[in-house]
Amino acid sequence: MKNIKLLFIGMFLVSMGCTESYIDEIVRVEPGPDVSAPEVNISFPLEGTLVRVVEDVTPININFEVIDDIEIESIQVSLDGTQIASFDEFLDFRRFVKTHTYPKLANGTHILTITGKDISGKSTTKTVNFEKVEPYTPVYEGEVFYLPFDGDYTELVTITNPTVNGNPGFAGGVKGLAYLGANNANIAFPTTNLTNPEFSAVFWYKVNGAPDRAGIMVMGPPDTNNPNNMNNRSGGFRLFRENAGGKQRVKLNVGNGSGDNWFDGGPAADIDPAAGTWAHVAFTISGTQCVVYINGQIASQGNFSGVSWAGCNILTIASGAPRFTEWGHLSDGSLFDELRIFNKALTQSQIQTIINAEKP
Repeated sequence: MKNIKLLFIGMFLVSMGCTESYIDEIVRVEPGPDVSAPEVNISFPLEGTLVRVVEDVTPININFEVIDDIEIESIQVSLDGTQIASFDEFLDFRRFVKTHTYPKLANGTHILTITGKDISGKSTTKTVNFEKVEPYTPVYEGEVFYLPFDGDYTELVTITNPTVNGNPGFAGGVKGLAYLGANNANIAFPTTNLTNPEFSAVFWYKVNGAPDRAGIMVMGPPDTNNPNNMNNRSGGFRLFRENAGGKQRVKLNVGNGSGDNWFDGGPAADIDPAAGTWAHVAFTISGTQCVVYINGQIASQGNFSGVSWAGCNILTIASGAPRFTEWGHLSDGSLFDELRIFNKALTQSQIQTIINAEKP
């Protein structure tokens, strides 16, 4: 009985509250004049975006936003002059955020157009020009990695982007642009498809003599005994340079699993920074020997029993860090261009063919 009385009293108080207007009434507020045209923002693709994938046709996510001061009436999305989507129903009539997937973007240049219209008839159109780049086809037999450095760091055979450390940049290259090294900078790729029994790398190199020693390319294992200053040379390779009477001497160290071998050509491996010219650098690793080439000429070669790739999960370009730092071979301020890696040991004539095709 007591509970019934309490329930009755509670209902009475609620009723009295509503009657005595203790709950505020909803009052309509006029939206005011429609002053501004809609604002259209496209976050992807951006002007000049290059879409790179291994397929000739690919889906693309178009990310955009339309904002209006009063109310959006409609939105149209067009690609190359053809409408591909439209919207006229909005939960939030002042702001619409959308990711629209276009399923079949083909190779070539494209024009994306998005128009937002408000209820007073004002409209805004935003246009973006971008390109779906034709997939790269390896030029040479055994080519598994190609990095042209033409304004980005994308590797084109597998369409892989590296981890970019520091603030490297770009400058004029042998073809198009080139990688420009900077202090405490490098790029690092996973080594998927690179750890083969035979290995070759070729690239163009304009050496900057400061600092007077640096890592050029490194694929080495971690150093658990010295994690803050690594120098485990039991596997992989370390291509680096050091001062030699004002010139820079290119050296190669390769690990076979139980030890390491040195391939130092002496003066034949020297590049003069003062010359300010491009040099072509190449090296090959097979199960019987390693060879270093400068401008197509043998700078160093020797017998070798075969490389061990155990633990070699990072390819670092333009620095010895993080796997080869104990001796101070850190970031390289030089220029790099047209880097290719092969799953075979190239011959001298094959290297010369590449030089002839690319030389400035």
